[in-house]
Amino acid sequence: MKAHDRIVIDPGIMFGKPVIRNTRITVEHILRKLAGGMTTEEIIADHPHLKPEDILAARDLAADYLANEVAVYG
Repeated sequence: MKAHDRIVIDPGIMFGKPVIRNTRITVEHILRKLAGGMTTEEIIADHPHLKPEDILAARDLAADYLANEVAVYG
């Protein structure tokens, strides 16, 4: 998986879940908001200190994580 400079994984922050740098907002939280139908603009309205690049970084991290998953069929 490639490095994501806007994402931090630190056992001392949110139990080691990936978060947006300099926040306690988890990638999971952002992804759940997107999955619920919120737009980038709506998420930023809820969290004004975030930037559009933070939302894209969360999506990018999730895509990279899934790209490395092994699928088992049958």
